[in-house]
Amino acid sequence: MSKPKQKDRQQAKGRPRRAQPSSFWRGPWPILGSLGVVVLLVAIFVVISRLQSAPTASTAPTADPTVIAEITHVSPSVADAVGTGGVTNPLTQTTGATILTGPDGKPEILYIGAEWCPYCAAERWGIVVALSRFGTFSGLTFTTSSSTDVFPDTRTLSFNGTSFKSSYVDFVPVELEDRARKPLETPTPQENQIWQTYDPQGNIPFLDFGNRHIQIGRGVLPDPLQGLSWQQIAAALSNPTSPVTRVIVGNANYLTAAICQLPSGQAAPVCSSPTIKQIATELGG
Repeated sequence: MSKPKQKDRQQAKGRPRRAQPSSFWRGPWPILGSLGVVVLLVAIFVVISRLQSAPTASTAPTADPTVIAEITHVSPSVADAVGTGGVTNPLTQTTGATILTGPDGKPEILYIGAEWCPYCAAERWGIVVALSRFGTFSGLTFTTSSSTDVFPDTRTLSFNGTSFKSSYVDFVPVELEDRARKPLETPTPQENQIWQTYDPQGNIPFLDFGNRHIQIGRGVLPDPLQGLSWQQIAAALSNPTSPVTRVIVGNANYLTAAICQLPSGQAAPVCSSPTIKQIATELGG
């Protein structure tokens, strides 16, 4: 075999050697490094997903249709069995004021509250039960009271963004703030004047039934609702002996009796109920 020529040997000497991998890349580190990158990417993805899906303080979950059906169709027999439910009369009769009328010219029921307020949370259940005897709600959503106030995280409904259709009354709700105390709705000058006239201290919840009866502050305590889901609260309304039912329906019966004393409100079928008539007598007017 012939020897390589001098030129060929010189070229061979001049070829660069193939780089040898360092000891780092020859060990287990490449695999561990890749796994670390994957874990990091997964962690970032999870965090982003949670941030995107986490409900904000102003975002209310959609109300369960079953819950809405149960609270807007409480049986008359349950209402009669509950009566006042042992609830103290939350209303005060007013005199001399002109009947308050709403956007459609019917007697107005004005509600002022806030989503963070635990007493408003308890009150809304009774309001929905009572008003559903006179008309139909749409747009009700779930919310809870503040987690940092008394009776924390009381399950309830929000009137923010709702509408109410009735042949008897106009319902005008104002939710001042969400459960994080961020502004939601602002009363009109007229609504604010009514509120300040009857309650200069600005308590909530505040209810005005056509300037004939008012409620300042809590109507019922939220105690029986503590720790219960929306579904559990609504399901209890078929049992007249349940503490939940006695509070909610008892309060609703008072509110119903007040509505029945308004012009045109008394024409509603529920106002012929002996139970409601008796409670209306206790209210006066």
